[in-house]
Amino acid sequence: MRFVLFVARNFTENAVRFIRAFAGLPGVRVGLLAEEPVHLLPADLQQQLATHRQLVSVYDVPALVAAAETLAQNFGPVHRIIGAVEQLQETIATVRERMGIAGMDVATALNFRDKARMKNLLRQAGIPCARYALVTNIGMASAFAKEVGFPLIVKPPDGAGSRSTFKVRSSATMGQALQLLGLSPECPVLLEEFVLGSEHSFDTFSLRGQHLFHSISHYYPSPLEVMQEPWIQWQVVLPIEVDTPQYDDIRHHAFRTLDVLGMQTGFSHLEWFRRKDGSLAISEVAARPPGAQFPTLISRANDFDALSAWARLMVLDEFTLPKRKYAVGAAYLRGQGEGRVVAIHGIEELDKTIGHLVTDVKLPQIGQEALPSYEGEGYIIVRHPKTEVVRAALQQIVSIARVELG
Repeated sequence: MRFVLFVARNFTENAVRFIRAFAGLPGVRVGLLAEEPVHLLPADLQQQLATHRQLVSVYDVPALVAAAETLAQNFGPVHRIIGAVEQLQETIATVRERMGIAGMDVATALNFRDKARMKNLLRQAGIPCARYALVTNIGMASAFAKEVGFPLIVKPPDGAGSRSTFKVRSSATMGQALQLLGLSPECPVLLEEFVLGSEHSFDTFSLRGQHLFHSISHYYPSPLEVMQEPWIQWQVVLPIEVDTPQYDDIRHHAFRTLDVLGMQTGFSHLEWFRRKDGSLAISEVAARPPGAQFPTLISRANDFDALSAWARLMVLDEFTLPKRKYAVGAAYLRGQGEGRVVAIHGIEELDKTIGHLVTDVKLPQIGQEALPSYEGEGYIIVRHPKTEVVRAALQQIVSIARVELG
């Protein structure tokens, strides 16, 4: 049997789903390396694991190597070591190189993790992306701002999920953002042109350098705008018309991007913009599965289990091409104001009008603290063979559903 290690810092809802996907593979024994004790996992999942080691920090490469080597003595050579969190990709790649385990190497992981390095590679390859500068002092930042103009995006070069990302409209607010991020020669900050247009994702399954399957999503509006406007409930739509000519340009540039960055085998998440003039710009790419319930959306659109498919891809080098059947969308239920959830309004009305379209629901729990995220406190997922029906249903959800905080 193949022995596989999965690395997770803690057992979030998504982490449990990822671990379960690997633990369910036939002919595979899974060892778990995590910072939390295994008893926090569901009992049935604990029983599926071959072994578990609790570490002080999963970002400690020597500790990961030592744990992996010890487990290999008991369970045989490590066939793969895998993690789903973006911040872990370079760490896990380092362990692979030190132990001779197959998979993405450090140089490739850095291509995806270091956004300034990524953009340099894309620019050199002629792939369209937003103008950018990696700055180490306020003078460099001011020069870039003068060249490009405000607004600008300010973020760390190794950021993820719109965290620590700021949209700034003046030199004063730019200076505040740079100070918050600790700008210095030892702590550079990435400045980007603010692209006017619509934001999307391009999620791809690749095997040995062949990009076998992709999904496209539309964001309504961008995650950054949602983070800046607490009243907005985010929406994501996966249209059924993915293979039509309107997406030929992003298909071409997205696959070239993955090739330039060195993607061989994996499930990747690429974000891109369609400018108002119709041109596009690649934003950034992550060499890991998308978050925000995207694997569920992709699963519902194609009637397959995207996470199980990812596990088989990574461990067994297998991928069965699914058939695209539906348009799918998610509305993320987000509380208004601050505090804890005290009531949820509009759900019964929605059940009467669009209940037949709903595939998945996670309602906020009364007493739950509001989360500082564009994903909010819950979600409703709908699907239908027609994209316009899905879009209309999401509009109904965000118009009627209201999460009351207090």
